[in-house]
Amino acid sequence: MTVIIDAMGGDNAPHEIVKGALRARAELGTELILVGQKEAVEACLPKGDTARIVDAREIITMEDDPSTATRRKKDSSMAVALRLLKDGEGDAVVSAGSTGALLTGATLTVKRIHGIRRAALAPVLPAGKNGVMLIDCGANVECTAEYLLQFAFMGSFYAKKLMGLSEPRVGLLNVGTEDTKGGELQHRAFELLREADAEGRIRFVGNVEGTGVFSGAADVVVTDGFTGNVLLKSTEGVIRYMMKTLKNDVFYKSTKNKIAAAVLKNDLYLMKKSMDVNEVGGTALIGISKPVIKAHGSSNADSFFAAIRQAKQFADSGIIGDIEANIDYMKLRTE
Repeated sequence: MTVIIDAMGGDNAPHEIVKGALRARAELGTELILVGQKEAVEACLPKGDTARIVDAREIITMEDDPSTATRRKKDSSMAVALRLLKDGEGDAVVSAGSTGALLTGATLTVKRIHGIRRAALAPVLPAGKNGVMLIDCGANVECTAEYLLQFAFMGSFYAKKLMGLSEPRVGLLNVGTEDTKGGELQHRAFELLREADAEGRIRFVGNVEGTGVFSGAADVVVTDGFTGNVLLKSTEGVIRYMMKTLKNDVFYKSTKNKIAAAVLKNDLYLMKKSMDVNEVGGTALIGISKPVIKAHGSSNADSFFAAIRQAKQFADSGIIGDIEANIDYMKLRTE
């Protein structure tokens, strides 16, 4: 398998990106195509390394308009990487660059799966043994009920193949668990999801409140991108605040507490690691016709390695084929 790497995307590019890619080649057996400014990428490689480098002179920054970045900067590392994927030069793209630019570029260059209305960002959040998938988390601020229906199917396929769940439970994020909760979007989406459940296509467990996301109410939580992004960012903020408070206001408060912290050091590290979204590596752009993974913008070598591992698993899973085979069940009946 060949993974195409946007070597210039992210806060720590290209050194940490290349370092993580080389680890993936060594441990996962993936072939690499490193896309970026050739001299900068070569400087990160061990002497005599024969990794393939595709020169791309431009870099998409966070200041670039994400809706036009890959079209305006055609020689950027991200745009070139996506074209290589489209042309069959590799099996997946991994980038830690601008999320909006990657989503737009993947949609315009690689294209969505035929029949899919919108691609979705679908991170797996740390919760329980397997985690919980949140779909969408920011790609589609405004959604229709049909989008949410398609998100439910795509998330369910992902959970089966990559989260190891034989019958993943799909929930609709809402302001209450009662069937009548929510606005017009939630009411219509609820009906569509219940119909899909009755036909045995997905396992819909009803509405899920925010408190239920991390308490095991569902394995896949479906929502519009606006609400999903608020939930995702709030969760990250709460985790950072909790860990900072434990460190500064609890364990450093007294000598006795410092001793307790030393005793619990390993357990605290494991707890922090279990809540770290970087452990997953990245977020799949589900609905694109070929695997595209968005690594965290602040990725170090370890988290970028995890993103490549995720890309390999995604490419090997057959999820895209599952979506293509079931597309007729993912559309409104009026079509």
